[in-house]
Formats: sequence, structure tokens, C-alpha cells
Amino acid sequence: MTLQDLVLRAASLYSDKIAVCFDDCNSQPPIYYTYKTVINTASELSDFLQSHCNFQGIREIGLYCYPGINLPSWILGILQVPAAYAPVDPDSPPALSAHFMQKCDLNYILVEKQQLNKFRSSYEALLICDAFTVEHNDLVLFKLYWKTVEVNSMLSDHKGKHETVTNSTSLDSSKEKSEHMDMRQKDCLAYVLHTSGTTGTPKIVRVPHSCIVPNIQHFRVLFEITQQDVLFLASPLTFDPSVVEIFAALSSGASLLIVPTFVKVLPSQLAAVLFSRHRVTVLQATPTLLRRFGAHLIKSTVLSVNTSLRVLALGGEAFPSLTVLRSWRGEGNKTHIFNIYGITEVSSWATFYRIPETILDSTLKCEMPVQLGFPLFGTVVEVRDSDGLTVQEGNGQVFLGGRNRVCFLDEEITVPLGTMRATGDFVTVKNGELFFLGRKDSQIKRHGKRLNIELVQQVAEGIPQVESCAVTWYNQEKLILFIVSKNDFVKENIFRELQKHLPTHAIPDELMLIDSLPFTSHGKIDVSELNKIYLNYIHLKSESKLNGKQELWGKLQHLWKSILNLSEDPLKFPSKSFLNSGGDSLKSVRLLNEIEKLVGLAVPGLLEIILSSSISEVYTYLVEVAFPDEDLTLAKSCGNKRKFSDVNQEDNSGESLHQESALPLNSDNQINAFIALSRGSQILSLDTKFSAKLGHFLSTSSSDLISQTDIQLVQSINSPALIGKSEDPTGAGKISGEGTPAVVTEQIELRVRWRTDTGKCVDASPLVVLSAMDKSSATVYIGSHSHRMMAVDLYSGTVKWEQILEDRIESSACISKCGNFIAVGCYNGLVYVLESNSGEKYWVFTTGDAVKSSATVDTITGLLYIGSHDQHAYALDIYKKKCVWELKCGGAIFSSPCLSLVPHHVYFATLGGLLLAVNPATGNRVWKHECGKPLFSSPRCSLEYVYIGCVDGNFLCFTHFGEQVWQFSTSEPVFSSPCILTSEQEIVFGSHDCFIYCCNMKGHLQWKFETTSRVYATPFAFHNHDCSSEMLLAAASTDGKLWILESKSGQLQSVHELPGEVFSSPVVWESMLIIGCRNNYIYCLDLLGRNQK
Repeated sequence: MTLQDLVLRAASLYSDKIAVCFDDCNSQPPIYYTYKTVINTASELSDFLQSHCNFQGIREIGLYCYPGINLPSWILGILQVPAAYAPVDPDSPPALSAHFMQKCDLNYILVEKQQLNKFRSSYEALLICDAFTVEHNDLVLFKLYWKTVEVNSMLSDHKGKHETVTNSTSLDSSKEKSEHMDMRQKDCLAYVLHTSGTTGTPKIVRVPHSCIVPNIQHFRVLFEITQQDVLFLASPLTFDPSVVEIFAALSSGASLLIVPTFVKVLPSQLAAVLFSRHRVTVLQATPTLLRRFGAHLIKSTVLSVNTSLRVLALGGEAFPSLTVLRSWRGEGNKTHIFNIYGITEVSSWATFYRIPETILDSTLKCEMPVQLGFPLFGTVVEVRDSDGLTVQEGNGQVFLGGRNRVCFLDEEITVPLGTMRATGDFVTVKNGELFFLGRKDSQIKRHGKRLNIELVQQVAEGIPQVESCAVTWYNQEKLILFIVSKNDFVKENIFRELQKHLPTHAIPDELMLIDSLPFTSHGKIDVSELNKIYLNYIHLKSESKLNGKQELWGKLQHLWKSILNLSEDPLKFPSKSFLNSGGDSLKSVRLLNEIEKLVGLAVPGLLEIILSSSISEVYTYLVEVAFPDEDLTLAKSCGNKRKFSDVNQEDNSGESLHQESALPLNSDNQINAFIALSRGSQILSLDTKFSAKLGHFLSTSSSDLISQTDIQLVQSINSPALIGKSEDPTGAGKISGEGTPAVVTEQIELRVRWRTDTGKCVDASPLVVLSAMDKSSATVYIGSHSHRMMAVDLYSGTVKWEQILEDRIESSACISKCGNFIAVGCYNGLVYVLESNSGEKYWVFTTGDAVKSSATVDTITGLLYIGSHDQHAYALDIYKKKCVWELKCGGAIFSSPCLSLVPHHVYFATLGGLLLAVNPATGNRVWKHECGKPLFSSPRCSLEYVYIGCVDGNFLCFTHFGEQVWQFSTSEPVFSSPCILTSEQEIVFGSHDCFIYCCNMKGHLQWKFETTSRVYATPFAFHNHDCSSEMLLAAASTDGKLWILESKSGQLQSVHELPGEVFSSPVVWESMLIIGCRNNYIYCLDLLGRNQK
């Protein structure tokens, strides 16, 4: 059975009945064709095509036209050749259509005569247009000849080849794979489309008759379509629901109404044409298309008590909430409303659900989403988890297929019957019912929590003042809610309503009022157009000059409240500091950038003021910068002021409180032999036997604090990580060494060994401590936002102890010289020293602000060095429970200090952009360098140099005497700290531009590797002892992916995705990788070579 067979059968019964109506919506009366006219016109075209088309392979004919009275006849004429029709939208970007035509290897295209000039002008650079043309009535047939363009000839390059498609499986893999569908069969294909390409390169989808006909047959029964019905062609030809609209009407003896494209964007005119003039009874549409009518017009016309509309089927996007749907229905309305769901790759629809009248008529509040419902004829629906297992209850991804419900994607020639396609749509299964959660690309991680942005839209739609709305995740950093308002509205009222129904992490960053929602030709929200609207708004803001301090105060309040999601009420003054109002380091950088755009100049030292101050103090500082010649005045409502005259002044020497403690400490604590590993491949070893084996390095640096990459670890200490190589399993990572992609060979697998729940996000990096006396005794120390500091067994994941501190922990732990204590900083400004074997508090030191910095231990003196957001660096004698010295550093200290023994310096970096070298014994400043922008990256030093990354995107190298040697530039901020590789010849770091970079000691790029998201974490280098000369790298991107690379070339060895964002840095010991995740868990993953899987 084919589509044309369905129409021919109906035409034999209803030959004189009206089949098609075209209303130009002007002063001219509508044009009507009977079934007889439609069939005769189609047959004439078929005869013409058969006499002029010489098909050598797949039988496909393009159709370039606008909607008109002849459209159904032209489609039927192509189908009767027999050939598949391939619609080309005259309004589509020529580059996209050219890609489609070339990839299809189209030989022929029918062009509507009225669009001839447009066709030629659009493609004259690519096509020889006049080589072969033949006219037929209102059409011109072109044979396509491409100019100097390599056209992929599928039949010659892929003859008889079945291309395996990612995320596709056979329905019954146990059967012989001899049953295939072959698109080269004469009557196989009905039409050819391409996907929108919004999530990547558009895919070609070839649809067989056997796939789409069951849809038509089922909808005829489901909607009870008869010859009395009028169906509207709402969808463009390039959107496969158009096939259902055309053939559900013409196979039932019903009438198909067609209007010009421009009318579809005029809500009042369209409503009048559909429901007053032509009395449409069946409407299939996207929710966006329906929303364009507006709530008033929907209620008074579309879904009124007297409406002609008998069936409304909504699909192609998330179904509106029941609350919104009920508000759209006029009292007494009896329209049957359906939720339909499907994907182009299994054209066209897969499931249906009719909303029961009892639910629509109920006045009870219902927050439950509408279920997807039941499979259509011949369709199989499965829900699978990330391991590919069927989900009976819970969340998973939808897979669609069926024995004959298969299409051909891109270069597929044959496809096994029963192939199942991954949809990218996620659902939850409850009692056998499927509820839509959102698309994979609608799932974002915000404020450490996962969020489906479609939830925000659904809640916003339920607010009385909102006519319609859309939500975008702008640049993956701002959640923007666009609103079409019913009347004047106050942003604060909208925010207040949203806060009643949404968790805090789902509250939008900004609200934008727009006149109407832009939508694509397929009737879906045009996200790119919304982003342009917001971008224009940003530009307008940045171009507007400040007219005075009062305007600065107003705009600063708006930025502060917007970024922190605070009330926009002008009477509500934000009195708390930035950090105490929900701010963090990333938000502070956003605020800094917005403020510098606002005032039109760089503001040195501003970032640390933001992090440590209230809005009034930030304002005071800005006034001095932006209006230096004016007296400083501030409205009384701005609260107390604070002087910042000494903010950028730095003490030349620290206040030496206990100079005698700068000498080596005589602790009564017994020194335990241990090895400690921390981020960036840092190892602290207090095992004398082990140290002796490393004497060649220690004699050079006189340090027990060493880089793991500078030594060959002995077999008994670090057993080989089992490493192989593999192809990129995601297809996402791109490796380039001097711009050339690398080739990957064997496979290494990352498999979860254990995970431990900490209660909240884990941004800290693990500290791994191993007893040199008992190799089976190994502990991971790590803290989280839940205030918990935990000690976890490395091999089993068993919690040895946990200590609840008074605030959240982002600082990574540091082991004391004796091994009996760990030190960790806390948001409440305290540094906690805990007993390493029990977690009991041994000593607490108080600073003046949050401590995110991680301590560094001096293996000679035993002192701990740490920084604070109070702008001070501290040297702590934990054994005497004293602060030996403190130094004001001219900026808050976020990063961790770095110790060099020759020369004996400790390096601190500030958010004021200063890199400081300090004498560890006295606290006196040795030298400083002003980098100009905040330093979140921690400094690292080799024998010759000191390295650090900067928020301005630069990676810097200095001598130990403060001279800048070189600078390497990336395109985004560098938060990642450096990792020094073997023999101090290379250094590796990540950037927010999504790349991992490897430079040599002269600052020359050796290779770079592109990940799938920003790289915040510090890479970790470790040896592959199966090949003693090979060094590997573990790295993490913020989207949760862990990357294993070969350090010399940057070749990808393996990738593994964790179920949450990652800001923690990995640590590797033996064949285990340990890392924290923002889904609240610490993970330990085994590195498995090919022979261990």
C-alpha cells in the first residue's frame, strides 16, 4: 500500500467532491479542486516526468514551490512516476537547501514558474541551471548539474553497503539479519526530508511508504475523519506532519485547506480564515503555532463553545500544562484534544493520547504533565537507561521503531527491519505510562543542579499576566525568560510567582518583554532569533553612557540583583555581601564583566571587592573610578560605607608574629611514613626508603614535595595503570597537534569502582594518602558543599569518618608533615586542622573571610601556607597552634599557594591580579607582578620557572626572580591550574575555550585537544608502566566528561561521562582515578586495559 493508492481509492468514491481549497486571503474568491481534477492533474504530471526523467539510481525528484492549489497534485504526480518527492523551501537558506540537494544526489527538480528567478539567483553559483529544462504547465523541470562541487554518489560509493547508525538497534537481534528494507526498490520511497540541524549537521531522512502509511490509516480512524471534514495544511512541506495533514484528508474524502505562508503569522486573519470562512474541523499544530493566536483568541474562537474545530492534535514540542490548556478552553467547548509525539527519523508520529473530558472539565488543580500515551499502528516504543536496558519504572530515553516503521538516514541504503532509533527525548515511566521530561539538549546544569528549561516555560505560562513565553539558555550561562504579556506587568510580580512554583536554581536570570514569539517555518520556537533579541538588548545596554552616579547606582543594583536572582523591587536594598547573597567565583566574574561594560573601562582590584563586600561598598569603589573628579555622595538608603583607600596597598613585609617558629619544628607528634597525592600530579613523600630511590631528584631540589611526573615511580609503590588506546567513543573530542588530527588506536575503559554520596556538590579535589608501611591502607580526603569533610577508603569507598563543619567546603585538603593531621579551609573563614585518623578537631584558625584556598605544607619547617578572601596570606604552625606570620596581599586569595625550595619562595596569586613571591620564613614580599586581571589559577613551579593562568585567557611564565619569560594566549579565561609533565619539558592546562593545551618550556604549543565543555579542573599526569616511556593525562571538562590523553601527542585514549558537572580535579593512583562531581558524589573509577574488560 502506498500514499497514492490511498488517494486513488478515495477519489474513486468521491470524484466530484471538493478535495483541495486554496484561499489567497485577498479580495479574490477561494479556488477549489475536486478529487477528479486533482487526480487528472497529477496523472498529466506523471506522464510528463516519465517521458523526461532517466533515473539511474534512486528515484527522487525535488519540488521547489510555495503552497498553492496545485500542491497536492504535484506531490501525487511525482509519487505516481513512481518516485519520492524531495521538498525544497524557497525561503530556506540557499546553503542549507544546496547541502540537502547535493547530499541527496538529486538529479531532477521541479520548480514553480513563478519562483524561477528566485531559484536561479539562489543557486547560480552552484548550478548550471539552463543545461536541461522542460516546461509543463506551471512547472519547469531542471536536470541538476553542480559546478565544481564534489557530489557524493551514494550508489557508486556505498553500493550494497549498510551503514550502522549511532544509537540505532535492531528490534530482534537474535534473528538472522537477512530481513532488510532496501531503498533502491522501485516503489520503496515516498519522500525525502532533512532534519532542522539545530543540534548539528542536518540529517537526510528518506521515508518509505511502508513507514508512513500506518500513520495515515491510524489517524483516519483515531480522528474519525469523514468526507464532511476540513483539514488545514498547517505545516510546511519540509516538516513531515504535512504528510499526515495532506494524506489523512485526501484518503478520507475530506477537504484540504491551503493558505499562503504569510497568513500563518497573522493570528487574527488566520483565525478568521480557519474557523469563520472555512470551518476547519481537524487541526494538527505545534503548541507554538497555537500560542500565536493568544489566549483570548484561542478561548473566544479556536476553542470556543461554537467552534467548528472537532479535533486539535498538538505535537512537535512539549505539550502545554493542563492548567494552561484549561484556561484556553471556552466554557462548553467539546473539541477533542490529543497529545501526539514522534520524530522525523521515524516519520511522522509514534504515540497519541486523548485528554479525557473529565480532566479537561475538572476544576481541581493538576500539576501532573500529560502522558505521551499509546503507540500508533505498527510502532514500537521502548524506554532504555544509559546502559541500554529496558526501563519499567523510572527515567530513560525513548527509542522508536517497528518492523516496517524504519527510515533511511543519510547514506544508509539498506536498514534491518525493526530498527530502533534513539530520540534524544527523556521520559519517566510511572505505572506503565510515559511522561515527557525534556530533550537531552534541554537539560542543563545550573547552580549545581540539573534543570529542564521546559519546566520553567510551563510554570511561566500558568501566570495570569503571561500570554505566551519561551526560555533560552543563552551562551550556556544565562537563563532568559521571554514573555508576551496580556497587559502591563511588573517584573517583580512575575519573579514572585515563579518563586512560588520553581526551585531557586530554576529562577531565570532575566525577563524580556517581547511583542510576539518568533517561530521557524516548522512552527517551533526560533531560539536563534530569541538569542538575537537578547544580544541586541545587551548591545543597547553597553552603548548607553552613564549620566551620573545615580544612574550608576540604579544599574549596579539591577546587575547585582539579576546575577544573584534577587528581588528587583527598588525598595528592597541588598545589604548582604556578594558571597552571602548566593554569589560564587563564576558569578563574580560575570558581574565584573558587566560592570566594566557599564562604566566603559577596566577596573583593577574590583573582583576581590565584589567577593568580599556589599553592593554599597562596590558602588563606593566604582564612583571613585568612574567619577574621580566628583565628591563621593551616596543616598542614605545605600547603607553604611566602607573605606577602600588601602585596598590596593600592599605591605612590604608580613607581620612576623612568631619568628622563632620559622625554624624546623620539633613536634612531639610521631612522623608516619606516607605518600600523599593531590591535584596537578603533586606528590608529598615522607617515606625515607622511597625518598632514597628518588635521590637523583631530591638532591637537585632538596624537597620532599615533588611532581609525580618528574620521577619513575618504583613498581612496588605505584603498580602500573593498565592503559591501552581507543577510538573516541563519543565522536565529540577533537585532537589537534599543530592543527593535525591525531589517530587513536586501542581502547582503555573507565569503569566506576565505587561512588560515595556527600550530600551536596563536590567542587573540592581529592587528597589521596597512602601508608608506606601498609600498602593496603589508603584514604581519600575530600569536602563538599554539604559542610561534610570525609575520609573514604580508596579501594572500597567505605566512609572511615566524616566531620560536619560550619559551612560549605570548596578548599581541598592538605596533609601535615607528620601525616597525623589534615587542614582544610571553609566558607565561614576558618581553617580546620583535623586528626587524619578520626576527623576530630585538633585546632581551628580564624581568618577574616571565606577560605577557598587549599593549604601547602613546607616539608622543611612543617608550616602550612594558605590564603583567604580577607586578602591575607597566612603561615600556620599547627603544632604550636599559632599563626607565624600574615601578609596583606592586595587582593582576595582564591587559589592555592605553591612552594619552591630553591630559591626558598612561596607563591600566592590574588583576585586583584597580583602574583607574589614571599619569603616563607619571614613573610616578607620578595617580588610581585601585576597581571591586570583576576588569578583563579594556582601557581605551579619547576626548577627554573613559575607558571599561572589568568582570567584574560593568558597563560604566563616567570623566572623565580619575577621576570616574565613568555605568555601563551587562549580565547577564554584560564581557571585551570598548571600540570608539569616529565622532566619538566612540557606543561599542560585547560581553558574555558574548551581546549586542553600542552606547551613546552619556551611557550610553544605542542598540541591542543578540544573537549566538549569548559575545562576548569587541573589535569593529572601519570605513568603507563606497560610502556615506561609513556605518560598519560587525566583531565575533566565541566560537562562531566573525564578524558584520558597520551601526554606527548594529546591523542585521546578514553572518555567517560559522569552524571553531573565537574569542577573538581582528578587524582590517579595505581589504576584508579578519583574525582568529585556536582551530583553530590565522589567517584573512584578503574582504568581498565583491553585484557581486563
